Amino acid sequence: MIPSRRRFLHLAAGAATLPALSSFAPSFAWAQPYPTRPVRLLVGYAAGGPGDALIRLTGQWLSERLGQPFLVENRPGAGSNIATEAVVKAPADGHTLLYVTPANAINATLYPKLSFDFIRDIAPVAGLIRVPNVMVVHPAVPVATIPELIAYAKANPDKLSQAAGGIGTSGHLAGELFKMMTGIKMVLVPYRGGAPALADLLVGQVQVYFGPISATIEQIKAGKLRALAVTTATRADELPNVPTMAEFVPGYEASTFQGIGAPRGTPAEIVDKLNAEINSAFADPKFRSRLADMGGTVLSGAPADFGRLIAEETGKWAKVVRFAGIRPE
Repeated sequence: MIPSRRRFLHLAAGAATLPALSSFAPSFAWAQPYPTRPVRLLVGYAAGGPGDALIRLTGQWLSERLGQPFLVENRPGAGSNIATEAVVKAPADGHTLLYVTPANAINATLYPKLSFDFIRDIAPVAGLIRVPNVMVVHPAVPVATIPELIAYAKANPDKLSQAAGGIGTSGHLAGELFKMMTGIKMVLVPYRGGAPALADLLVGQVQVYFGPISATIEQIKAGKLRALAVTTATRADELPNVPTMAEFVPGYEASTFQGIGAPRGTPAEIVDKLNAEINSAFADPKFRSRLADMGGTVLSGAPADFGRLIAEETGKWAKVVRFAGIRPE
């Protein structure tokens, strides 16, 4: 039977709309609830590290809010590059996320042959916390202020030794930035972790250390270490009488930061949903109190805000890595 002209035109019009509708298929696909299964939070460090408590606390919050487990998966190695590469290669569906730290910004220059470009391949989701380091010296060092240390180091080049919890760590780079901005010379003594570095500092085997407040505050209060400056732009609540490095070295800033990233191409709806839930945690008194116990301040804001921070840190540490000629272990 030959269709009528009216019916033919109706069918043709319907067919013409199919390509247009199909172009919206991805949007329809991501309209489904998220997450639909457990989410992996990849951490580039061994369990029990300084960021472990934070990422597990964040995972617990997201699990309760979004109805699926957020499971922390430790993938240590290569300065966190193993975990980062795994997330870069994961499907961009929001079910694999990355714990982002200063190492990601530092590694962009420290490792010349990475298989990924962090800024290009990881989408920023949300910042979590910013934590100051503190510059401490053994009490036997005859200085009490940053100007005195600078003067002492210039009069005694390479007499002071700086302990670092590893090549390319944030504490190591904080010291290199200090040397770059002041022109002093100190001998670097790298350790395999912050604990052995701090142990040798306490007995006077090394003289200078840049490390997190949480790891040094008890020794500072007990008089076993002397705090000269915190590395954030503002003074730390935990050590209100300790000046900032920038009060003596204008422009100096070397705090650590933590946050969450996702594979590039993760739908904006998913990124925004995760960001909103993480920012809602900062308004929760119990969650905020736990962050304060870790010695940091919250990094609230949109994904773009966290992205700008990552880009700024990457540019800053690139200059320091090149200045100091640092190579990975």
